[in-house]
Amino acid sequence: MSANGLTTIASSYGPRETQDRLEATAKAKGMTVFARIDHAAGAAEVGLALRPTTVVIFGAAKAGTALMQANQTIGIDLPLKTLVWQDEQGKTWLSYNDPAWLAERHALGTQTRTAIEAIATALAATATAAAE
Repeated sequence: MSANGLTTIASSYGPRETQDRLEATAKAKGMTVFARIDHAAGAAEVGLALRPTTVVIFGAAKAGTALMQANQTIGIDLPLKTLVWQDEQGKTWLSYNDPAWLAERHALGTQTRTAIEAIATALAATATAAAE
């Protein structure tokens, strides 16, 4: 499913395994994994409950730099982020921003089209490998 530039796919695995698979796939594709932000752990630290909700931040400087050279404001959306989350029924999902939507958001011109398409392909392949 896709809404407002957000792509969401179902995972065949639980949240932790999906995160681990996502990280391993990104690294295997030559990307750097910068961080995992565990929102559920943060909620627990202040006495609140939250189903598994983790952001995995990863990317490749070579691809991202080309976009920032075109318009530095895209740096607010880079590196790439993927949200791994679990719904009320216990189903795990993986969500990420569509690179084409990000390009539109930051008014990147046609000179970045090839880079955006390559990033979109790599991101979709990484997410699919993590979820299937």
